[in-house]
Amino acid sequence: MAGHSQFKNIMHKKGAADARRSKLFSKLAREITVAAKMGQPDPKFNSRLRLAVQGARAENMPKDNIERAIKKAQAADGDNFEEVRYEGYGPGGVAVIVESLTDNRNRTASAVRAAFTKHGGALGETGSVSFMFDRVGEITFAAKVGSDDKVMEAAIEAGADDVQSSEDGHIVTCAFEATGEVAEALTAALGEPEGVKIVWKPQNLVPVDDDKGATLLKLIAQLEDDDDVQNVFSNFELSDEQIAKLAAA
Repeated sequence: MAGHSQFKNIMHKKGAADARRSKLFSKLAREITVAAKMGQPDPKFNSRLRLAVQGARAENMPKDNIERAIKKAQAADGDNFEEVRYEGYGPGGVAVIVESLTDNRNRTASAVRAAFTKHGGALGETGSVSFMFDRVGEITFAAKVGSDDKVMEAAIEAGADDVQSSEDGHIVTCAFEATGEVAEALTAALGEPEGVKIVWKPQNLVPVDDDKGATLLKLIAQLEDDDDVQNVFSNFELSDEQIAKLAAA
């Protein structure tokens, strides 16, 4: 399991705090607003906005919040955010990609660099690690939506590329350009997904020991706690035993 998914797994086992959900909704709203500004404020005619709305719904974001974020994009005095991607290496030489939406590049770059430095990592140039990842769409479902065969059949019909099923649920991947269409087809076949997003999927995973794993999780937690950071991806791998130990810590 890739580092990002394992981090989410550990955070889930620790319990979902209201503050964490509130921060998630703020980041989803920012993505919706930016997407609406970049095209028409109607998801039917704006593929990025459609994907952002799908992702927000999958996280149970209230409809009023979604509509408010879209309307904010039409406000003349609204904030202007730009997309900035940071890349670098964390403890153990694992690759880390940080996606941000910021209205102050200097502030965000300083915060990201400080997080890497604090946890024994190093920030690199854009492109320094992204070649080790594939840009894909990821749609996740709870295990209860159906058997592995049922989900696989639905994924094939929807035009997905791959399915990974486990007791924790089903992860469907597809070409990132087709994420919206695949998510809609899967929703019709299986019900509402737990997540719909574009991710950086590592081509190979790097095993890490307990100490480096714990430090990496602290690095990712600090990055994700930053309001300007939308997503963090990494290629580290932890064993089930390590996950259980870190989740209990």
